[in-house]
Amino acid sequence: MTGFRRGWIFLLPAALFAVVAAVFYAGLGADPTVLPSALIDQPAPPFTLPPLTEGQPGFSSADLAGQVSLVNTFASWCGPCRVEHPVLNALAQAKRVPIYGINYKDKPDAAIAWIAALGNPYTRIGADDGRVGIDWGVYGVPETFVVDRAGRVRYRHVGPLTQADIERTILPLIVKLER
Repeated sequence: MTGFRRGWIFLLPAALFAVVAAVFYAGLGADPTVLPSALIDQPAPPFTLPPLTEGQPGFSSADLAGQVSLVNTFASWCGPCRVEHPVLNALAQAKRVPIYGINYKDKPDAAIAWIAALGNPYTRIGADDGRVGIDWGVYGVPETFVVDRAGRVRYRHVGPLTQADIERTILPLIVKLER
């Protein structure tokens, strides 16, 4: 019986390796751009942000009620935000869905100059020192959220939006949520 037990001891490392290898192999099929969000199907966090530009309205969670909308986090120092900005401008010009901006951990003068140079796709922009971004679970900018009429977060996109993302994911979801 002792020989039988010793045989299992030698097989234990091989079995452990097989389990670890299977876990890693399963992870290869996962999309690394999809980050889980605890907010999906939950109400958007309550917040009130001051305006980016003095004399303009700020942005709060109350603005999201009653309509399907996008919430986009951005910053002037963010390279990928610059890449996605023409896509947001085109979507705003189509007047398909209101886009709200959260200017994340940015210098107001830099953000104002950035919007002036690249265009303003946002219905309202709120200036965030990072606290609201934490409530939304923002890992980094840009991130975009789809919020339904009831104010619930229905989708989260991490990274710059592309036209393909808009056509394949965002617009079909908006159509579904507007029904």
